[in-house]
Amino acid sequence: MGSYIRFDWAMKRLLRDKANFKVLEGLLTTLLNEKITIKNLLESESNQEEEYDKYNRVDLLAENSKGNLILIEVQNNNEYAYFQRMLFGTSKLVTEYINRGEGYDKVRKIYSINIVYFTLGHGKDIVYHGKTVFKGIHLNDILELSPFQRQTFKVDEVSQLYPEYYILKVNDFNKVAKTPLEEWIYYLNTGEIPEGAKAPGLEEVKEKLKIDSMNKAEKEAYYRHLDN
Repeated sequence: MGSYIRFDWAMKRLLRDKANFKVLEGLLTTLLNEKITIKNLLESESNQEEEYDKYNRVDLLAENSKGNLILIEVQNNNEYAYFQRMLFGTSKLVTEYINRGEGYDKVRKIYSINIVYFTLGHGKDIVYHGKTVFKGIHLNDILELSPFQRQTFKVDEVSQLYPEYYILKVNDFNKVAKTPLEEWIYYLNTGEIPEGAKAPGLEEVKEKLKIDSMNKAEKEAYYRHLDN
């Protein structure tokens, strides 16, 4: 049992508060390897809590300062069709966040961050990154953007226009955390923060997500959630 509040509970109750955005920004900055600033959280059809999902999953939709959409999802129970569900989630956002009659240049960039507490697929790593690349069948070259497209869309590669997926298989992590991303995964897995952790956001976890700082009713609800 960790000293800090589990991330899925924090996402439900605490990280939706602007004062705590630094925690989410720290995770995203560490994972995406660029400074992420959250402008606000959005309500989406796909992130409304359904009754049967109450303990199993939680998700949160953020918009960063560049106008990108970032869907963070925590899934506790085994779901064999989870890959398709990730696709469904991003597809829904693509269509939800464009107004009728707007040009395709207004399609938003989406990051889908999936923190899974079950064994998803078959692989040796703990973090996987998926993006869309168009490869020549005969010459094996990568299809690039034209200079005009680069300038207009302010990106360098075609893949940057498409949804990108990150999967963090946190249960599979069982070694000493050496990198900032491993420090985060250690916390996601154990509810503890490794000694001397330097990853952005973890300092804020220490300050704001202490189990001891919850009142009695909150603690009871939290432990009920853990039991479930």
